[in-house]
Amino acid sequence: MQRQYAEVYRELYDRHWWWRAREDRIVSALRELQLSGRNATILDVGCGDGLFFDRLREFGIAEGVEPDTSLLRPDAPYRDRIHTRPFDETFRPGGGREYDVILMLDVLEHLPDAQGALTHALSLLAPGGIVVATVPAFQALWTNHDVINQHIVRYDRAAFFALAGAAGMRIDSARYFFHWVAPVKLATHLAERLNSGNGRVRHPRPPRVPPWVINRTLYWLTRLEQRLFERVSLPFGSSLLIIGGRPDERLAGQRKHAMATHTTG
Repeated sequence: MQRQYAEVYRELYDRHWWWRAREDRIVSALRELQLSGRNATILDVGCGDGLFFDRLREFGIAEGVEPDTSLLRPDAPYRDRIHTRPFDETFRPGGGREYDVILMLDVLEHLPDAQGALTHALSLLAPGGIVVATVPAFQALWTNHDVINQHIVRYDRAAFFALAGAAGMRIDSARYFFHWVAPVKLATHLAERLNSGNGRVRHPRPPRVPPWVINRTLYWLTRLEQRLFERVSLPFGSSLLIIGGRPDERLAGQRKHAMATHTTG
């Protein structure tokens, strides 16, 4: 992560409407999987400073992996649960520890070897465990925001299915979200291309928390959208949410029922 972005990361996570709405969407997905109160073992890959750990307590005990030390505070409350290292085949938790849930939230788009990371995540799952991943959607929505985030690629559903197939991942659900953001990002993409074609290249700046009224309005607009389309799989969005696991396993009966309304399209 670029230094300027790292400096504002905590404030963005705590206050920015996009981060707040994404966290709510992930919590909703875990509840739909009937994980509340299950005391699950959870690994949050790319966890930053463990900022999601408080809300994950509803589902179990979380630990994390974070290779970017600029995001970590020595006095953070969950510092002792965060492994400061890359997430690759060399990451092997002590005692052969396995995880019921592995979160990879906006992680894979950063990695040169996304297939290897996803394969390794699957190898760390306990029997019946699941991977929950989010990625930015559609290469056509690429903007300077992707540049400052050091993204390598944005995924559509077909591209992620290809990645999952190569990694050996079973997909139970693949749904776009942040639907209203997609046309806004497309317009931004076109405007940036037009400006660069005219020789006006703007250097990307890290995002900022909008003024309070705008920030709350966009948050509630996004939450309303999530509720309206909770049971509808739209073919577009600026992000993609994927849930799956190892192909040689099948979800337990309760999880099958919980996922029945989430088609892979």
